[in-house]
Order: sequence, then structure tokens, then C-alpha cells
Amino acid sequence: MFETLKKRYEQRYVRKDQLQQYVALGLLTEEEFLKIVTMA
Repeated sequence: MFETLKKRYEQRYVRKDQLQQYVALGLLTEEEFLKIVTMA
């Protein structure tokens, strides 16, 4: 899930607020969220 969301975020298919929803649902950790957001 992390790699998929990372790729989609880089391609601008997923926004930051959408990634936060994945964190809220437990599908993405806070650490993974920060990695995705700071890498792009």
C-alpha cells in the first residue's frame, strides 16, 4: 500500500488530505505518511 500511494502522490493522483484519510483508516502509518509527503 505504501509504494502504491507514494507513486500516486508523486503523480498527483492523491492529495495530502487523502493520504491523511488512509492514516485515519489504519492503512498507512503516520511515519509512512511523513515519508511520502517529505519525499515528493
